This record gives sequence, structure tokens and C-alpha cells, in this order.
Amino acid sequence: MSANLKYLSLGILVFQTTSLVLTMRYSRTLKEEGPRYLSSTAVVVAEFLKIMACIFLVYKDKCSVRALNRVLHDEILNKPMETLKLAIPSGIYTLQNNLLYVALSNLDAATYQVTYQLKILTTALFSVSMLGKKLGVYQWLSLVILMAGVAFVQWPSDSQELNSKDLSTGSQFVGLMAVLTACFSSGFAGVYFEKILKETKQSVWIRNIQLGFFGSIFGLMGVYVYDGELVSKNGFFQGYNQLTWIVVALQALGGLVIAAVIKYADNILKGFATSLSIILSTIISYFWLQDFVPTSVFFLGAILVIAATFLYGYDPKPAGNPTKA
Repeated sequence: MSANLKYLSLGILVFQTTSLVLTMRYSRTLKEEGPRYLSSTAVVVAEFLKIMACIFLVYKDKCSVRALNRVLHDEILNKPMETLKLAIPSGIYTLQNNLLYVALSNLDAATYQVTYQLKILTTALFSVSMLGKKLGVYQWLSLVILMAGVAFVQWPSDSQELNSKDLSTGSQFVGLMAVLTACFSSGFAGVYFEKILKETKQSVWIRNIQLGFFGSIFGLMGVYVYDGELVSKNGFFQGYNQLTWIVVALQALGGLVIAAVIKYADNILKGFATSLSIILSTIISYFWLQDFVPTSVFFLGAILVIAATFLYGYDPKPAGNPTKA
């Protein structure tokens, strides 16, 4: 049963990661009449959906509305300082989610997918500095290979120079800066969140409700500051269509899927899922979105990144210790 859950969670992770990147890229480059949906509002709606999903999961665990209310009151309202600790990673996650929209408005899905794996590097560095983790030789080697792979993927090519002349493809530099910033924010927020989870015994769903609460507040502040005028003119849900709701739902699902993967899968299988997602994104970007022409240098970089992902999760089995007499 546990093996089935392991592979089911990995399958869902591959589907969620690949479909989110591709649908988000398609929705940000699709030319339609009328105003395009605002990414800032999409981030807020995704946070609300995540909160509702987590409340449902807590309710399913407690099996009654009274027990649900008691848990939410005791764990959130009665522990204000514990709840406030989540404000920092929540604000960073909100920034990261907005940056992903910026990145996929300016980069093709395949390049984005590979470059975003630099979050492995930032997470590792923050884990060493904040949690005192020690990395093995294989892990340090994988980080070097990872950086080399991403450098190859970002190597300029003739096809990229031709695409840059088309204004609809956006600015590759803006997209790259957005991805790099998202990688650093993802690494820091992820390690900070992990530290909080280890220091307390609250369930991951309660923690996600707290994250979503602050994320909604920070997200609404972003809507007011950056898109307040557009919202007052055309409404909060301007430009929303069926595709937009799919993107929002997939983004809300992401955090819940990762929580399930952490529970049921190991690093090797997560690396396998990441590799599959990169391959699928590359194929679909080329054949369906037609905004990406792979080069030999890109393939070399992608292979290095995939290899680094596997190597980072590799845990060599120590030789059997001799039994003491």
C-alpha cells in the first residue's frame, strides 16, 4: 500500500509540476481580446484555495466541525507568536509565486524548468548555514555539476537571438533574474519553514493554513500597490477564463503535493520526478507551444542538471559494520 502511495504521489508531482509550468506559460503568452488576467490576483486566489483545501484535510482528520473549530482556535488564535513566525516564509513565498509568473512570461517552459533547479543549490547552502547540515562529497559534486548545467542551458544561441526580436517572447534577462531571485527565495523560505516544523509539533496542514493566511494578506497588499488602478477599472477577476482557473488550481495544489511527496517518497524518486518533468516540458514546449528550439548545448545542460538532481539525492550505503563480540 505504501509503495502504491509513493508512486502515486510522484506521478501527481510530475503532472502538477509539468502542467503548471506549461499552462502558466501558455496563459501568459496567449493573445486574446480584452485585458489579460493579473498574476497578482491569481496568487491571492491560489492562497485562498490552498487554505480551503487544508481546512478540509484537517476536518477530514477530526471528523467534526466542532473539533475543527477547536483545533483552529487552539493552534492558531491561542498561539499568536507561533503563528507570527510563519509571516516571514509566507511573505517570501508570495514574492516567489509572483516571480514565477514574471519568469514564465519571459522564458520558455523548458529553459525555466531547468534553470529553476538552482533552488537545489540555494536550499543546500541555506541548510548548511541555518540548520547546520553537513553535505557529503556526492552532494557538493552535484552542486558543481548543477551550476555547470544551468550555465549551459542559459548559453545564448542563434534561435534565442531570433526569438528575442519577437516582443511576444519577452525579455530573457528579466525572466532569468526572476528565476534566480525565486531560487534564492525558495531556498531560504523552504529551510526556514523546515526549521519551524522541526521545532514544533503542529501538523503540516495547520502550518499551511497559517502560511496561506499571511500569504493572502501579503498578496492583497501586492495587488493594491501594483495593480490597484487596473483592479478598480476592470475588476479583480479581469481576464479570467477556464485556463486561468486551471493555472490557479494547479498552483494551489503544488504545496499539498509536495507535502505528500515528503511523507511518502525519498530523494531519489523526487529526482526522478523532476527529471521526467524537465523532459516532458521540453517535448511539449517544442511540439505544442512551439516557443522553444532545443540545441545541443541545451541538451548537454539539461542532462547535467538531471544527473546533478539524482546525485544530490544519492545516499551511498555504508559497508556493513562488523558485529562486536
